[in-house]
Amino acid sequence: MAAIKTIGILTSGGDAPGMNAAIRSVTRSAIFSGFKVKGIYRGYRGLIDDDIVDFKTQNVSNIIQQGGTILKTARCKEFTTEEGRQRAFEVIKKHGIDALVVIGGDGSLTGARQFASEFDFPIIGLPGTIDNDLYGTDHTIGYDTALNTIMWCVDRIRDTATSHERLFFIEVMGRNAGFLALNGAIASGAEAAIIPEISTEVDQLAELIQNGFRKSKNSSIVLVAESPVTGGAMGLAERVRKEYPDYDVRVTILGHLQRGGSPTAQDRILASRMGAAAVDALLEGQRNVMIGDDDEQIVYVPFSKAIKNEKPIDRELLNTLRRLSI
Repeated sequence: MAAIKTIGILTSGGDAPGMNAAIRSVTRSAIFSGFKVKGIYRGYRGLIDDDIVDFKTQNVSNIIQQGGTILKTARCKEFTTEEGRQRAFEVIKKHGIDALVVIGGDGSLTGARQFASEFDFPIIGLPGTIDNDLYGTDHTIGYDTALNTIMWCVDRIRDTATSHERLFFIEVMGRNAGFLALNGAIASGAEAAIIPEISTEVDQLAELIQNGFRKSKNSSIVLVAESPVTGGAMGLAERVRKEYPDYDVRVTILGHLQRGGSPTAQDRILASRMGAAAVDALLEGQRNVMIGDDDEQIVYVPFSKAIKNEKPIDRELLNTLRRLSI
C-alpha cells in the first residue's frame, strides 16, 4: 500500500446531509497523512467524463455545515457496463489516482465492489444514505438529520390533525427499510408506523385501526415507509376510505424535504470520524471495505457483507411504539 500517493473522492447516489463533512474529513486527513487528493464530480459519471480536479485543504473550507454535496452526484447507467468501467479506470490512471473513497448507499457501494474486483483497485466506502439500511453500521451519514427533519414536520402536521380530528398518513423515505418511519414515529409521538419489515407478517392497517383508533383516538398520525411493500401512504389512504369510511383521512408525502438541510451535530461528528477512518484504513492496507459504526467504535465491514446482508429492525422498538400509542 506504500504505492498509494493520490486518493480520489466521490459521492454517488442520493445525497445525504453530512456528505460534505465526510468530503472535508477525507480531504484533510489525507493531506495530513501526505497524500494528494482529487475531487471527482458527479459520482461515477465524473470518472467516465473526466470531471476531476485537484483538492487542497481550501477546497473543503466552510462546508461542514452545508447539506447536499459539493462534489455533486448523479446516476450513471454507463458505469454498469464493462465499457463504462474500463473508461473510468483509464481516467483514474490518467490522473494518477491510486485509491478511491466512495461516499454513498447500497447502489454506490455495489458499483465500488464490482469496480474494485475487476481492476484489483483499492476502494474504501463510507455509508452515506438517509435510509440507514446498510448492514454493519449502527448509523449511516445523513440518517440522524433526516430523522430530525421528519420529527420537525410531524410536530407541525399534528397541530392541524388535532384541530380537524383527522387521520394523517405521512409517507417518509427509506426505500425497503423502516428505520426512518419507526424511529420517526417514536420521536414525534405518532400512533403507529407501517414498515416493510413486518408487512408480510400482519395486516398493519387493520391491526392499528382495531387496537387504537376506534377506542380512544379522534385524530391520529401514522408514519408510512415509502416501500411498495407497504402500499405507500396513498395506497393506505385509499384502503381507509373504502374499508373505514368514518375516518377523515389525509396524506402528506415528505419526499426530498428529508434529504436537505444542515447536518446535525451527530451527523457531522459521524462523517468526520468515518472520513478520517477511511484514510487510516488505506494506511493500514485495507481495501474494499466500508467504514462502519458499531457501538461507537469504528469497524471495517467487507463490501460483500454491507451490501448483501439485510440490516434487521429492532423489534423492541415496535413494542415500545405500541405501548406508547394507547
